Amino acid sequence: MLCPRFQRLSGSLLRYGRRRVTSLLLGVVLAGAAGAAFELERMRQTALQRYGAAAAEAVDGWRAAMAGWRELPEAEQLQRVNEFFNRRIRFADDPVVWGQPDYWATPLETLARGSGDCEDFVFAKYFSLRELGVADSRLRMTYVRARVGGPASSVSQAHMVLGYYAEPGGMPLVLDNLVSSIKPASARPDLAPVFSFNMQGVFVGSSEQASSPVDRVSRWRELLLRMRLEGYVP
Repeated sequence: MLCPRFQRLSGSLLRYGRRRVTSLLLGVVLAGAAGAAFELERMRQTALQRYGAAAAEAVDGWRAAMAGWRELPEAEQLQRVNEFFNRRIRFADDPVVWGQPDYWATPLETLARGSGDCEDFVFAKYFSLRELGVADSRLRMTYVRARVGGPASSVSQAHMVLGYYAEPGGMPLVLDNLVSSIKPASARPDLAPVFSFNMQGVFVGSSEQASSPVDRVSRWRELLLRMRLEGYVP
């Protein structure tokens, strides 16, 4: 299932040029967190206090898995993280999980609830890979238009995936909660990138040049603030 509530946002982005797109993205960018890490025991205690023993066990499972992946090659880390969340987390829209039309959940919240929508999968994978030491420059959280109904279909829906760039300007690999295997973007003609972002800035379409960060309160900044309260240390 895709993330239909992003239809209006993505439709607006596609109708505007680069300069207008940049202004529309003011609410998305970006507080820096170079060298950030999780205080894992603090996360566990937060999960236990807020959500109960089952949530703490979910964090324990993630923590144990991460410990076993730290020395793996980066390509294997991608596979393990992608499989972990695709198997452990059930897709559900924000109104179902959080009772809100649009909520960006922290990785702890996603683990605790065991449910999330497309961007919650992406955030959990992104921050897990950053914790494992994958460089921020290699990762982008990417809004796409996803074609549905087959190759001849003209119907598309808004969706979010995680892109991994082994080399600057190279073909990204796509980590998608809807597809079990990691594929290069060239093998995903059903996805058309709208914009992507990481700690470095916003990238419009498939551009390699990030726009300038904007110092403004945003859902992204709020997400980072909530993560800090849970044990994420930038």
